Amino acid sequence: MSTGTLIAVIVLAAVVLIALGTALWMRSRRRHLQDRFGPEYERTVEQKGGRLAADRELHAREERHADLDIKELPEERRRAYAQEWSGVQEHFVDRPEGSVTQADELVSRLMRERGYPTDGFDAQVRDLSVAHGDTLEHYRAAHAVKVRSTEGRATTEELRGAMVHYRALFAELLNDRGGR
Repeated sequence: MSTGTLIAVIVLAAVVLIALGTALWMRSRRRHLQDRFGPEYERTVEQKGGRLAADRELHAREERHADLDIKELPEERRRAYAQEWSGVQEHFVDRPEGSVTQADELVSRLMRERGYPTDGFDAQVRDLSVAHGDTLEHYRAAHAVKVRSTEGRATTEELRGAMVHYRALFAELLNDRGGR
C-alpha cells in the first residue's frame, strides 16, 4: 500500500470516528435535555422548528438558569407562604376572579424570593422550564385563564381549574429544596 493510500485511509477513518463521536455526543446531550425539560422539550422543538434549534434554546436556558441564585426558603417563610395560599383558596368561593389574580401574584412573589427573575410571563416560563418542566403546563394553563378572567371571559369552572394549576406550581416551588 502506498503512503498516499495509507494517509487517505487514516484520514477517512479519523473523519468517520469524529462524525460518530459527534453523533453520540449530540444524542447524549439531546437525551439529557429531554429528561430535564420533560414535555417542554417537544414544545420547544415545535416552536423552534426543529431539534437542533430546540437543543440550542434549551441549552441556553440551562446556562441562564445556572447563573441564577436560586435559594431554598427558610422553614418560617415556607409556612408563611403556605398560610397565605390557604387564605387565597378560602376566598375563592366569594371572589373567584380575585383569588386567581392573588394566586398569580403569590406565585410570582414566591418565584422572586426564591431567586427567579419575574420580568414577564414568557421570561418566567423560560426560567422555570429548567427545573420545573413537568409543572410548566400548569402555569401556562393558569395564566391563560387569568388573562381571560381580566377580560371577563372566564367561567367559574375555568377559574377553579386555574387555582388547581397554580397550586401545582406553587407547591413545587415551595417544597423544592434546591432548584436543580
